[in-house]
Amino acid sequence: MSTRAKYSGAAGTIVDGRIRDLQEHRELEYPVFARDVGTAAPSEYLEVSEINVPVHLKSEGQEIIIKPGDYLVGDLNGVVCLPKEMAEKVVALIPSQVEADERIAQDIQQGRTFAEASREHRSGVKKASEV
Repeated sequence: MSTRAKYSGAAGTIVDGRIRDLQEHRELEYPVFARDVGTAAPSEYLEVSEINVPVHLKSEGQEIIIKPGDYLVGDLNGVVCLPKEMAEKVVALIPSQVEADERIAQDIQQGRTFAEASREHRSGVKKASEV
């Protein structure tokens, strides 16, 4: 399915469940994110029902609606949904966050504790109310 998705123009796949065949996805250089790895349900239980409609995810500790046009960003640590209407505001916040992270890392390398460095540098991070 990842081969078909990749060559159909999909940028990646996010599964609210388990996937298998990790090595095949890696060899395709096609990003796939999932809650877990294991045996997936047989294909007869899976079908595309709608395209470009809101997706409602609800599980213990999580309830979110992902709308068409929202940005989904994933890496080895997980996946984040950035609502389209918040994108400009969030992008404006990133430079001060990156700067604080870099300064904290430098301070830690010079022997300061994380708590000390964080207290000093995170206090200057831009907040959403300032954008």
